[in-house]
Amino acid sequence: MSDNTDSGSHTDTGSHTDTGSHTDTADATRRRVEDALLESSASYTREEVARRAGVDLDRARRLWVAMGFPVNPDPDAVMYTDADVEALRALTTLVDRNVVEESMELAVARTLGQSMSRLAEWQVGVVNSYIAARIREDEDAAGTSDPDRIRHDARELAADTVPALEALQNYVWRRHLAAVAGRSLDIDGSPDSRRTLAVGFADMVGYTSLTRRLDVDELTSLLEEFESVAGEVIARGHGSVVKNVGDEVMFQCADPVDAARIALRLHEAFADRDDVPALRVGIALGPALARFGDLYGSVVNIAARLTSNAHPGTVLVDEHTAEALADVDEFYLKSLRPLRVRGFHKLRTFALRHNRDHGGDREGSSDSGR
Repeated sequence: MSDNTDSGSHTDTGSHTDTGSHTDTADATRRRVEDALLESSASYTREEVARRAGVDLDRARRLWVAMGFPVNPDPDAVMYTDADVEALRALTTLVDRNVVEESMELAVARTLGQSMSRLAEWQVGVVNSYIAARIREDEDAAGTSDPDRIRHDARELAADTVPALEALQNYVWRRHLAAVAGRSLDIDGSPDSRRTLAVGFADMVGYTSLTRRLDVDELTSLLEEFESVAGEVIARGHGSVVKNVGDEVMFQCADPVDAARIALRLHEAFADRDDVPALRVGIALGPALARFGDLYGSVVNIAARLTSNAHPGTVLVDEHTAEALADVDEFYLKSLRPLRVRGFHKLRTFALRHNRDHGGDREGSSDSGR
């Protein structure tokens, strides 16, 4: 489904000022872009699309808003296509067949909308960057740019790019679907969303102050390098990225040993680099609720608290992770003074390092001077 808040009546109201003509041209261009991307023109009003989909109008409106689209205040605006009808039918059919619980219908729509919105922002940004580069090339070569040629190039680029992006994202989605389904069933033989996981966070130290000194291109390069290297380390370590949030990556593992190896390898990957700040990592082990691509529960909060209290270049783990790693010779665990953090009273923590760095000593004395 897609929205065009400017797609109401397009009748000519008479003479226009230059500003009005410019606006009309922009509106016409926007409608042509939308028609091309949606592969059909708007044909239905809000009430007509709900009736054709066999869905209550209020329900259709709630789903539309949940997916992140604005509602045109004009109920007679013609702004919906056949694709919108099919989308409404598809979503409500999942509920009618009990694949999705009725109480979760809006949450499903909201999650899809948020995920696709971020994806679309990135994809359009890539295309716009290409077009901007072509404009700069024209200006450098001839001292000016040719608007007609730029529009022609943009149309050709969209015609070639959109099908390729659509096929690629469908492939990646199916691959992730298979991987997540496999991990879910490997846990205990059932697709239950509640399971014991090792949850970790890794963030860049001093990121906030660093952003004040970086321009947009430098910040983009920093985040791309961090996300790229961290993602590769996590994937190679049999973990999966839950999400990236600016300077921080959240990951999960079914096996706490894998999580510990990932944490130490993350530090190794960035240890001698000047282009990425030092990292700090926290890991906690416990039951987590997997919901719409994110994780929830006390274990997530503990991992986050450990990360925020870790020193640069260190890994902190909770007592459950430490217990799970206690008999693994490759790790060295050092008991630290309990943390007093919001929501947790005297949180027991351990510093995690490679055992080879400490001559085989399994656990050092308590460090009360953190």
